Amino acid sequence: MQHAVGSPLPPPPQPGHGPATGWTPAAHHPSGPPPGAVPGSPPPLVPGAPGASHAPAPHVPGAPHAPGPAPQAPHAPGPTSHAPGPAPHAPGHAPHPAATGHAQTGPAAHHAPVAPPPARDTTGHIQLPPGGPVAMPSPPPGTARADTGSTTLAVLLIGPAGAGKTSVAKFWAEHRRVPTSHISLDDVREWVRSGFADPQSGWNDHSEAQYRLARRTCGFAARNFLANGISCILDDAVFPDRPVVGLGGWKRHVGPGLLPVVLLPGLEVVLERNAQRSGNRRLTDDEVARIHGRMAGWYGSGLPIIDNSQLDVPATARLLDDVLARAIASPPQW
Repeated sequence: MQHAVGSPLPPPPQPGHGPATGWTPAAHHPSGPPPGAVPGSPPPLVPGAPGASHAPAPHVPGAPHAPGPAPQAPHAPGPTSHAPGPAPHAPGHAPHPAATGHAQTGPAAHHAPVAPPPARDTTGHIQLPPGGPVAMPSPPPGTARADTGSTTLAVLLIGPAGAGKTSVAKFWAEHRRVPTSHISLDDVREWVRSGFADPQSGWNDHSEAQYRLARRTCGFAARNFLANGISCILDDAVFPDRPVVGLGGWKRHVGPGLLPVVLLPGLEVVLERNAQRSGNRRLTDDEVARIHGRMAGWYGSGLPIIDNSQLDVPATARLLDDVLARAIASPPQW
């Protein structure tokens, strides 16, 4: 049962007596008695409430008794006699169909009435399409260039620490003409607050398990975004010489339509950018150099590579659009 906003709720039912009857909002407001009421007298019953037609009016001392209702004349016997009516049912219980002489048949006798559909301004459960493996976007017909700004895409931005993956991914997602999301694997890994396995402390079974879990979570989110018409760009430092944490897992969790692109600026650039970081995102110079050297293995892999050493974030995002247009027309083999 719904109640108007601000109105008091009805009193709870008493044990063994069922729901309270004769309740009115006025009876529970701290207002005075109605005009003409005698102090100490019970509150008047609401017309139409159970018991309203049987309860006698309170008698005020000294006031004359109101005349009672006129007695009704007995009904004249009709030409035909009727069978005695059904026995009265207990208060609070609906009469049994057999007792009324009108047994219900058909679907209405076994099914409750169907509620009307909710109004347009009513919120409720919305059925969303389930996320499935992302397929490769179809290239445009003929020799036309793919319009990446209006195409639903799944992009994986790869690069070492300090390559600008997160900054470029955010800018690219914010400036597209279609809804686009950005998911950073490092952000998802750090959802684990207590017991976080920081790879800087050493790569072991614990840190690898949390990395796999974060990658699977990112893939699940990306598939659901794309199934509902929202593009997705992910960023991760994927190593070409580590198949266990390489592209295979991303392809398995997102789908074959994932478009990987590598950002690989020069070593001096990533060292300078890494020096501006703080917390567990900042690595030692030796670690940055080691990661950058391993990322050089992407050359010759067939994946598109962007050297953004001399490019700012907007220029890198524009170049990323050009690379993605070529990747749609001729998907990379990976």
